[in-house]
Amino acid sequence: MRIIYIKLFLLLALGLAAQNNARFVNVFIGTDGTGHTFPGPSMPFGMVQTGPDNREQGWNHTSGYQYQDSLLLGFSQTRFSGTGINEMGDILLLPFAENSYINTKNSYFKNTEKAEVGYYSLTKKDGVKVELTCSDRVAFHRYTYPTRKATVLADFQHGLRFMTDSLVLNSDLKFEDNQTITGYCHTRNWVERTYFFVLKFDKPFKETSLLPREAKEHAARYNLLFDLDENKILQVKISISSVDVIGAKLNLDTEIQDWNFEKVRQHAVESWNTYLNRIDIEASPKQQEIFYTSLYHFFLQPCNIADVNGKYRGADNKISVAPNKEYYSTLSIWDIYRGAFPLLQIIAPEKVNGIVQTLLLHHKAAGFLPIWTAWGQDNYCMIGNHTIPMLLSAVNNGFRGFDKTEVLKAMVETSTKSHINSDWELYNKYGYYPFDKIDNESVSRTLESGYDDWCVAEMASIMKENNTAEVFRKRAAYYKCLYDSTTKMMRGKDTKGNWRTPFDPLSATSPMNNPGDYTEANAWQYFWTPAQYDIFGMKTLLGGEKAFTKHLNDFFSIESPNPNKFLGQEAMIGQYAHGNEPGHHIVYLYAYSTQPKVGQKYIHRIINEFHNNTPNGMIGNDDCGQMSAWYILSSFGFYPVNPATNQFVLGAPQLKKTTLHLTNKRNFVIEAKNISNDNFYVQKSYLNDKLINRPFITYNEILDGGNLKFSMTNK
Repeated sequence: MRIIYIKLFLLLALGLAAQNNARFVNVFIGTDGTGHTFPGPSMPFGMVQTGPDNREQGWNHTSGYQYQDSLLLGFSQTRFSGTGINEMGDILLLPFAENSYINTKNSYFKNTEKAEVGYYSLTKKDGVKVELTCSDRVAFHRYTYPTRKATVLADFQHGLRFMTDSLVLNSDLKFEDNQTITGYCHTRNWVERTYFFVLKFDKPFKETSLLPREAKEHAARYNLLFDLDENKILQVKISISSVDVIGAKLNLDTEIQDWNFEKVRQHAVESWNTYLNRIDIEASPKQQEIFYTSLYHFFLQPCNIADVNGKYRGADNKISVAPNKEYYSTLSIWDIYRGAFPLLQIIAPEKVNGIVQTLLLHHKAAGFLPIWTAWGQDNYCMIGNHTIPMLLSAVNNGFRGFDKTEVLKAMVETSTKSHINSDWELYNKYGYYPFDKIDNESVSRTLESGYDDWCVAEMASIMKENNTAEVFRKRAAYYKCLYDSTTKMMRGKDTKGNWRTPFDPLSATSPMNNPGDYTEANAWQYFWTPAQYDIFGMKTLLGGEKAFTKHLNDFFSIESPNPNKFLGQEAMIGQYAHGNEPGHHIVYLYAYSTQPKVGQKYIHRIINEFHNNTPNGMIGNDDCGQMSAWYILSSFGFYPVNPATNQFVLGAPQLKKTTLHLTNKRNFVIEAKNISNDNFYVQKSYLNDKLINRPFITYNEILDGGNLKFSMTNK
């Protein structure tokens, strides 16, 4: 016993005692309401996300799962976290007991449902207990049956569908032996894609039964029958690849070589802790739960879809080998460029070069930078070309694992050669997108393209390409063409220079309710888009800093009569809609106003009203980690208003103490002195004990380590 205590003392003294921040994660946060997260296991940046599917279609089931449901289709192996559109859902497996009836085959006891990092389980009403875990590229299922007679439905037609009845275009599979099924499915949904698979059971199936196909179905469904031994347990490993069956087999044989479920589960927890333990906080149990769950959701994507040997299938459908065996997808770029990618550069900088290389490889294959990628293919969702600010951010923050000349080339080609959602000839002819030529989102497209243009100009200046910089700086000012000094809003304008009428600045529009000039937002919410890069210009338009402050105050106080969450009008304070990304930077604009403490008041309110440790504790889609990133950064006390620069604008911290364990072996410690539910205003702030006399700190100051101290007050 004395030896054990000595060893423990030495571990503590050396700082080697194992942290386990995974224990704070509540994977059910965001699974109810519109968070659209899922409770099944996945790895950090992993290729597979195995878990329960309650339905395959519908707004409330975009991840396949909805907390309120208790009916079950089965367990598929891939999905997205927090998106607004259904995709993936590959290879559905449903174990069921002998003589199961429909009402027990597809239902489960809600109180048996358990989920934590690296593990999910439930007990079905027919008595089958299901347990799930995974490695990076392989899902691992364990089923415990009530009898030795066991059946598994293997459904290769299944998928999470968005507005399509015919998901699988073609498919083929092979029974290699009485324990192994291999094959592929070619699908078309949000993207057109092909995935290859291997299913390996730990026991032979006694019989296989091919089920009838319905109209327009092009993939098989089988009932697989087993005679189990006395422990009544059946296990199956499901490996996938974007390349071929050989790649799927290699992934399986490399990552999970035996049938030790608990070992795989434990490895998942250990892998997660290598990321979750990079931040330690002093906070209440509720804050710890919300914070580490946000961090967990943040690290779920982007997903490395390269096989273990580095092979991947690119945007041109050609097979290549990725640098350092990294090729990332599930890049919800319109969302994550704002806060998630800057946060990644702080706490997981080792991933940045691989992501940038992926973006440049996509440009080579497709001819322009990606907009929103799934399984390596672009779904062209949303507007703008916001890979551009991501690339500039990586350059400004000193990453060097790529060619900066290639970066500028990709930016310029993307911004000058017209492609889906980007008509540069029209844009340059008028200095905006006219609404009589672009039937939807004309104002939003203009404003978001202006931000990308500013980024191209900055990159050109870095590369001493002054003529290019001048061209794009001019384009970056196009937003002024849409400013209406009468309404003090950015308004839709036609080719003759006429404003769209009637005009209601509170009415939100999107492609779902044309005609409309805004993207899941209204005129008030999109007004602040150019402030990401041109706060001085916005102040000038409005008439100075006091007018800028008044406009902010009006924005946070004018109420909408009928907010519509499907158009991004969710989690509202006045016209601020926390449930959608275009507004995420706006509260931090108060740092550049005459009333910065008003912004601190709203940050505290947003954190406490719109984030909770319950299944419906995330108001608005998480959108591949952006909502979570906003929470994490705002808890620190800063946020990147212009995410392409190296600046993080100061707000108000929400945690007593935060320690960032940086990958360069330094620590950055953030302390909020005297913080409480009443003391949420910042009286003064200090960086390394020196008073901060500007509204931001920089990326390099964080990475250098040290301390950021806030003196908190109730005034």
